[in-house]
Amino acid sequence: MKGKILGIFLVFLLVSCKTKQNAKNDLNYMQNIEKVATESSVKNSNSTIQVGDQLVILITAKDMDVVKPFNQNYFSSEVIQGNSFAGGNTPNQGISTIAGPTYIVDSDGNIDFPVLGKLSTKDKSLVAFKDELRDRMTKYVINPSVNVRLANFRVTILGEVNKQGDYTIANGQATILNALGLAGDLTMYGKRDDILVIRTENGTITHGKVNLQDANLINSPYYNLKQGDAIIVSATKIRDLTSKQNPNTGLYLTAASIAVTAIAVVVSLFKK
Repeated sequence: MKGKILGIFLVFLLVSCKTKQNAKNDLNYMQNIEKVATESSVKNSNSTIQVGDQLVILITAKDMDVVKPFNQNYFSSEVIQGNSFAGGNTPNQGISTIAGPTYIVDSDGNIDFPVLGKLSTKDKSLVAFKDELRDRMTKYVINPSVNVRLANFRVTILGEVNKQGDYTIANGQATILNALGLAGDLTMYGKRDDILVIRTENGTITHGKVNLQDANLINSPYYNLKQGDAIIVSATKIRDLTSKQNPNTGLYLTAASIAVTAIAVVVSLFKK
């Protein structure tokens, strides 16, 4: 009898350990990263400028007096010496950004820039627009430095994450991993293999699913985020079950376990 009980206990222990190991693996990201090519992720990173975007444009040169007309008479030693216009994919939430002249893209995709007049941003990425502006500036300034960034790059993160909300990406570039990091990562109840991304671009709404456990994620068009993206993390079935349970269920089970143990001890004493 004792042998049977021990055997049942060992089987239960092995199944329990295997279940825990599988659960642990389910929480791991990018599990097959060594087998995935990453070349195509670069082409997805350059989103085009959209109507309503707020562009911060700062022109600098060796002689700052020469570029004053192009900066709307805006000048500050803090702005000139700062480097927050540098690239990179690490978002900074809550960090003060460097100020500068801001231009809002109108309904026709244009901005009204000093001296140069109306400039079209339609179907252009920030990099392409920056290069075009630099070329036009060379007619007026020797070796100008042109910095262009998006001031209102925001994404929304909802669902099974630790900190839901709207997040502003300071440098205007972010991957879905960066954004979820800002939200404190997924909770243990978040579905890591079924994350929905909703995107509005050029007036068209599209959506797609990504799997954080699959390294092919980096080749998805939804890996690099775009302005206004919404990320929705669904809950697992376990979350659904726990949400429907009585909050005192755990206490009841604990009490029942203690009661059963106490009865077993009493019966054992009487048998002696």
